[in-house]
Formats: sequence, structure tokens, C-alpha cells
Amino acid sequence: MTAVPATRWLQLSIGVACMVTIANLQYGWTLFVHPINEKYGWGRPEIQVAFTILVLAETWLIPFEGWFVDRFGPKRVVLFGGVFVGIGWVMSSFADTLLLLYVAAALGGIGAGAVFGTCIGNAVRWFPKQRGLATGLTAAGYGMGSVFTLVPIQNMIHSSGYEAAFLWFGLGQGVVVCVLSFALRAPWPGAVPTAVPIVASVARPERDYRPAEVLRAPIFWLLYVMFILVATGGLAATAQLASIARDFKVADVPVSLLGLTLPALTFALAIDRVTNGITRPFTGWISDHLGRENTMFVAFTIEAVGIVALSVYGHDPLAFVLLGGLVFFAWGEVASLFPSICTDCFGTKYVTTNAGMLYTAKGMASLLVPVLSYIAVESGHWHTVFMITATMNAIAAVLAIAVLGPMRRRVARRATP
Repeated sequence: MTAVPATRWLQLSIGVACMVTIANLQYGWTLFVHPINEKYGWGRPEIQVAFTILVLAETWLIPFEGWFVDRFGPKRVVLFGGVFVGIGWVMSSFADTLLLLYVAAALGGIGAGAVFGTCIGNAVRWFPKQRGLATGLTAAGYGMGSVFTLVPIQNMIHSSGYEAAFLWFGLGQGVVVCVLSFALRAPWPGAVPTAVPIVASVARPERDYRPAEVLRAPIFWLLYVMFILVATGGLAATAQLASIARDFKVADVPVSLLGLTLPALTFALAIDRVTNGITRPFTGWISDHLGRENTMFVAFTIEAVGIVALSVYGHDPLAFVLLGGLVFFAWGEVASLFPSICTDCFGTKYVTTNAGMLYTAKGMASLLVPVLSYIAVESGHWHTVFMITATMNAIAAVLAIAVLGPMRRRVARRATP
């Protein structure tokens, strides 16, 4: 029996709400780095290792969590994730050693990965004809979810300390995800149409590929490398934006824009979360019609240009806000384009596991965040870091149009009877 449209959109909305709730684990982290360093003096590179551990735990376990989703449904996995999301931030509130901070980050990352991978996989299953848009809308919740709590977290850090912010927001986030999990379900047989239109180079695979087969496919590893190249700069900006603003001496400078006046860092964080969220459904929808590779080429090129411009003009407070928004707009689309193209190539039956394996590339990229932080500390400036990440995005843009596109067309021709 085919599901009514309202059912599909309700499931999508629940997934988006879960993503909004866990967004602070990654996108709110930058607010805590300076207060933690002020209290304990561990050093920014050492503290940023916790961010890397968070992303590693979030991404590298998604294939295993996806295995459970593909077999037992989304409800139990998201409930598990909500518990760990809460535990991670509550433990961070009283972490008085780097080791305890790292353990807390790992637990939070496990929870975030369970929620993220499940909600993305559920979206592409419910919307087989609009998987770019559905994935983008779901990922948008993660990209811009923290905009709603950004100012409250900042205020609580200033008034009550970062420990209180970790504690109370951690408890709230965990409870909300647990409650929402009970409403999630995968589509039953016949609930959604099976035919997927082939438009703009979006080729339908001739069958569903098992994870072991996906790992033997050259196109998977090309996508993996491209994901690392693009995600590195985005993760570095996510983790280091507050530090960059302070080093550029613009963090507390008032900026007036759109009728609002806020400190440059606060304004940048808010706009970055909005643009990071908007780009996900927008580029997902564009890629449904114009092709994944073409959309990737444009987005990755914009990211490279934006990073260079931020390096040159970012010392101006207004330019810092606007260019930061551009950078986050251009990198946020990885969360919609890569799961969509993975499903295009390998089918929907094992999509949570297969897309999860590809998503581990984000974990690999996170390993470079402390390295980039160390480069900035040792050199005394961010220029080298900006140039490295801009070059990586430019390489990914060329690969999308010159290598990925032709490779996909060859695979599609072989699959055509």
C-alpha cells in the first residue's frame, strides 16, 4: 500500500528535527574552545583533538550503526543516539582532564553519528525520486540547527560558565532526540514509488550493491578522496572560526547588517549556520535537475575562491562575516551531494550502510584539523592554512568534472541493457 504524501513529509520533518537537536555537538563546539583553554591552559591544538575525536566517532561508526538500521529500522538506533548525545555533553561539563574531555567527545560523536546516519538514510528511502532535495533538507537541520541556540549558549557561557552550558543543553538535546525517535519508521513495502527518473546524468543502478561490493568499486574511492578534500576546509572553519576571529582581531567588533548590530564573531556564527543549512536542500535540488558532478564543480570552486578571499579580506569585520557565510554556503552541500550520488551509484537497499562508509571520509578529514591548528600556531598566522584548504577544494572541483563525470557515464553505459 502506497503511503499518503503526509506520511513521507512527517517522517522527513522528524528527521530534520532530530538533526536540528544534535547540531550543537559539531557547530557549537567552537564556542567552548576558548573558555576551556582559559580555565585549564591545555592549548588550542590539544583541545581541538576532542573535536577530531567527536567527528571520528560520529563518522567511522555510521556504517555499523547503518547495519542495524537496515535490518531493525530507525527507531532503536536514534533512541540509542539520543542517550549518547546527552551523555557526551553532560560528561564534558565536568571534564577536568584532556582524557575525560576526549572520552566525552567520543560518546557524543557515537550518538551524533547514530542520529545523522539514520535520518539521512531514512530520507532517501522515503523520497526515491527527490533524494537530493530530501537529503539536503535533512542535512540542513544539522547545518543550521545551532543557529537557534547559538546566542543562548553564548549567554550561558558568559553568565554561568561553559560547564553549565554543556550540562543543561546536553540534557535537553538528549531528551528531545529520545522522544522524537519513537515516531520514526522506515517505509513499508509498497509505501513509496520505486521508479526513479533518470535526469541530468542521475543514473539508476541496475541493482542494489552490498557494502562489500561497494568497497571494491573505484568510483567509491574517488568519491572518498573528494569528500576528504572538501570536508577538511569546512571542518577547520567549523572548529576554528572563533580562534580565527580572535587572531584577526575582529571577534568583538560590532557589525551592522540587515538592521542588526552584533559582534562580528556572533554575527558570523549565525550567518554561517544559516547559509550552511540553506545550501544543503538548495544544492540537493539543483543536483536532482542539473547533475551531481556539475553542482559539485560549481560549489567546490566557490569554496576555493571564498577561502582565498577570507584570507585576504577577513581582517575587515564586515568582510569576515560575509565571506564566512560564503565559505559555509559552499562547503555545506557535501552533506546532501555525497549521500545522493552514493545512492545513485549503489542503490537504496543498503543505503544507510553504504552512505555511512562514504561518510567516514569526514572522519579522515577531521584528523587534519589539529594539524592545521598546529600550522597556524607555529606560523603565527592562518594564511598557509587557507591556501592549503583552498587548493584542496580546487582539486576536488576538477576531479568532479574531469574524472567523476566520465567515470559515472561509463558505469551507466555498462548498466544499460
